[in-house]
Amino acid sequence: MSQATTAGFDALLLISFGGPEGPDDVIPFLENVTRGRGIPRERLAKVGEHYHLFGGVSPINRQCRDLKAAIEADLAAHGLADLPVYWGNRNWDPYLADTVRQMADDGIRRAAAFVTSAYDGYSCCGQYEQDIERVRAEVSCAPEIEKLRVYYNHPGFVEPFVEATRAALDSLPRDLADEAHIAFSAHSVPLSQPGRELYAAELADVSSLVAETAAPGRPWKLVYQSRSGPPAQPWLEPDIGDHLEDLHAAGVRAVVNVPIGFVSDHMEVKYDLDVEAAETADKLGLAFRRAATPGTHPRFVAMVRELLQERAGSGRPALGSLGPRPDTCGECR
Repeated sequence: MSQATTAGFDALLLISFGGPEGPDDVIPFLENVTRGRGIPRERLAKVGEHYHLFGGVSPINRQCRDLKAAIEADLAAHGLADLPVYWGNRNWDPYLADTVRQMADDGIRRAAAFVTSAYDGYSCCGQYEQDIERVRAEVSCAPEIEKLRVYYNHPGFVEPFVEATRAALDSLPRDLADEAHIAFSAHSVPLSQPGRELYAAELADVSSLVAETAAPGRPWKLVYQSRSGPPAQPWLEPDIGDHLEDLHAAGVRAVVNVPIGFVSDHMEVKYDLDVEAAETADKLGLAFRRAATPGTHPRFVAMVRELLQERAGSGRPALGSLGPRPDTCGECR
């Protein structure tokens, strides 16, 4: 395994958000996520009900295990079987600090970090960088850890969404498919959050790209979901539920929802879209289809290796209008 092939890294670190894996985990997990924000316990219990609909298990950890295995298989298929892949979460086991301690014990000196968030902005990028810095300060002899660049416009992220959007449109009855609108959705954030404007610009850029590639001329709109702040605090809008009502009022009969802000089907997809948004559409009489997220799509998995190797000068592919993103987060910290 050459240094050029791995850009001098001796490990790859997969970093994700984390999620509960049983009913007893739900409240402790939510306390981790909201620590320091003064969220009342009754509010946590209300959010916890979403997880209990799924047995108290978030799908995100299983998806990370599957992604890690797929990355390892892809690396092996390209002559990089000796590059170890580690996995750590920000908010649940396996915790990032424990994983970094294991890496230090294993003699890892320099690792590339791939995070399961494709965009710029504080919660998508800056917070991950801060957590990496915090954990490295806590762990004796911690390896250097360099976060791989924002990848929302990398072909390996865009192409699976193009494929999924076409498949969702094709799943509709032909008379409805011909007139269906596309609603791209992403997690909303407060308007006061650092990096919010860049986050929204990247979402609009990739939504336009996917729409024009998958279904040229098709009506589409970028909407938001999963807001959790107090009603008086302004967040990115419009909300997907409000948008569905607007489509219904305009006489639209079908909508394809593309969760463009997510790399896999975790709880904000499984509940906020597959339950809440789908129920809203059903009440309105709207045919509703939700496109798949990249997950372990082979093109997405290959992208992880490509992001690693581009550090050795193999090129920085990017689609859309904003060009390749820098190696560090934008002005979002």
